[in-house]
Amino acid sequence: MATSGFLLYLLSASSIAILSVLYLSSPSSSPSSSFVLSDSLSTDKIWPDLELSWRLVVATVIGFLGSACGTVGGVGGGGIFVPMLTLIIGFDTKSAAAISKCMIMGASSSSVWYNLRVAHPTKDVPIIDHDLALLFQPMLMLGITVGVSLSVVFPYWLITVLIIILFIGTSSRSFFKGIEMWKEETILKKEFAKQSETFVNSRGELLIDVEYDPLIPKEQKTALELMCFNLRWKRTSILLAVWISFLILQVVKNDVAVCSPWYWILFSLQFPVAFAVFGYEARKLYNEHKKRMEAGNLEHICEASIGWTGTHLAFCALCGIVGGTVGGLLGSGGGFVLGPLLLEIGVVPQVASATATFVMMFSSSLSVVEFYLLHRFPIPFALYLTSVSVLAGFWGQFFVRKMIAILRRASLIVFVLSGVIFASAITMGIVGVSKSITMIHNHEFMGFLDFCSSQ
Repeated sequence: MATSGFLLYLLSASSIAILSVLYLSSPSSSPSSSFVLSDSLSTDKIWPDLELSWRLVVATVIGFLGSACGTVGGVGGGGIFVPMLTLIIGFDTKSAAAISKCMIMGASSSSVWYNLRVAHPTKDVPIIDHDLALLFQPMLMLGITVGVSLSVVFPYWLITVLIIILFIGTSSRSFFKGIEMWKEETILKKEFAKQSETFVNSRGELLIDVEYDPLIPKEQKTALELMCFNLRWKRTSILLAVWISFLILQVVKNDVAVCSPWYWILFSLQFPVAFAVFGYEARKLYNEHKKRMEAGNLEHICEASIGWTGTHLAFCALCGIVGGTVGGLLGSGGGFVLGPLLLEIGVVPQVASATATFVMMFSSSLSVVEFYLLHRFPIPFALYLTSVSVLAGFWGQFFVRKMIAILRRASLIVFVLSGVIFASAITMGIVGVSKSITMIHNHEFMGFLDFCSSQ
């Protein structure tokens, strides 16, 4: 019921925002007015020099904290990086989005490297759910390409409103999810405290040494053994094949004229690639779920606690595309939707974080390669901030897992995720409102733009 209400909120609020474009658009505007755009669509590159200054120090601190918290929550942190790069460093919006992808790639890669050497919190299975990764990754990549296209058509104020609606909804939903988990952990700790009293004899001596260990990885294998165990080469190879396919299509598409027949052919080819891989994994999950239900086996197929019915699979496909679309609009890796979604379908926080960062590593690296070929970012600045994110991703995972071990609460990951999304909503809101006010004062066009003429 709560999920239905959340979806109703997103659908109704987004529909109102999109329909309002028709009222805010000026019918008397001439066609040329649509080309008087804000900085978000400007083709002018603004690349500040990489030199020691207070701006660089502040950006380094924000980048480190954003990467650390973003990878722990499995959301990346693009909603923090883009405003930081534009407001503090001074990059133009397109370059900021490209560098943001570099930072997400660095943080998610180091986070994946750390997670590969960590055991599953409760089962003897990989901490990265490759079934869910294979289900969501192609739809996420498809959504990113759609989001990039929509970013050209949608006015900047509409993108801001849609992102704020989504971020407030997902952060609130994740926060309440974290509160529920916190209460459940509290009950479990109290029950264990009562049970532990039975292990004390009449002299007050402890007869059995037991310890409540909620969702804390037990290091029983060596780091190399865990790495080989956590990495499923067959499924990772499929993910890599999808990555290469999308990269080839994007590179070739960038070399043809926008809106030409070959452009639309190459753009359309992304859909069968994404739906073929999604269909392969969805069919596998559906058939396995059906067999288990017929046999009376209620054990879950993967980490998600939902039944893999046609409705649930279609819902996951839609969420994957929406997450990727947000990533394309914002310059993030799509984790702002994927991270909360994994928690919503019953994945434990550690596995949700590890799986989301694993998927984001593919989606963000695809964008980085594409942006590099298009010369969208300065190499020195990108290397520096990527290095900061690599360190932050590793130490963020290390610190939070230590905190979980001390406090015995895996819900910390959920609160971190909620906090990063909410902070992104605030920063993106401030930047978006500021630019929208400027556009209004300059009497700029506030409606939908023409895709072909705006490229």
